[in-house]
Amino acid sequence: MSAELIMPNLPIAVLFDMDGLLVDSEPEWLLAEEEIARGLGLTWELSDQAHCLGGPLRKVGEYIASRAGFGVEAGVEIEQRIVSMMVQRVNSGVNAMPGARDLIAELKEANIPIALVSASPRRLVDAALLGSGLSGFDTIVAGDEVIRTKPFPDPYLEAARRLGASPSECIVLEDSATGVAAGLASGAIVVAVPHLVPIAPGERLKVANSLVDVSLGYLAGCFIG
Repeated sequence: MSAELIMPNLPIAVLFDMDGLLVDSEPEWLLAEEEIARGLGLTWELSDQAHCLGGPLRKVGEYIASRAGFGVEAGVEIEQRIVSMMVQRVNSGVNAMPGARDLIAELKEANIPIALVSASPRRLVDAALLGSGLSGFDTIVAGDEVIRTKPFPDPYLEAARRLGASPSECIVLEDSATGVAAGLASGAIVVAVPHLVPIAPGERLKVANSLVDVSLGYLAGCFIG
């Protein structure tokens, strides 16, 4: 018997964030940002990382540049330095988050299309997937492949379009407030798995402790009530 007959409320597609949701890259971001900040004579605390969580990367570069007393041009250079450092770090190996592989496998088994939607540039996305060994996505939308990235809905709208799905029939999985805002603005149901910053449930917004708690049955239940 098919999954559709057992659970009639299945999503048409599931759209995944990457950093902090599928791959445990946030510690690497912290180290990269710390190194850049230290080189500019700054300290970098968890509160700084939390402020930048979810991107976009432009925001991170501008934030560090502003703290160092530099202008916007310096922010662009800082952004590119962070990306280059992150590519080297994750390409050599990065852990998949607990439950990530099992959830992807369950969705593929049920023939539900999945997309990876990241605010990171494509070269960093490719490096993280290589380093983590995660695969199976039907499409990937990176931060440098849309005019406006998160917190705007554009990348999630583009992913849904590529998969031939209405956003209202999709579920977005996110770990940051920035990503949650993008998912909700797209019209999708959002499941947040908070990483560094707490997220409260709301309309069309569920909160899970870990991807280990998210299953096909869990996602089907998001369309009920």
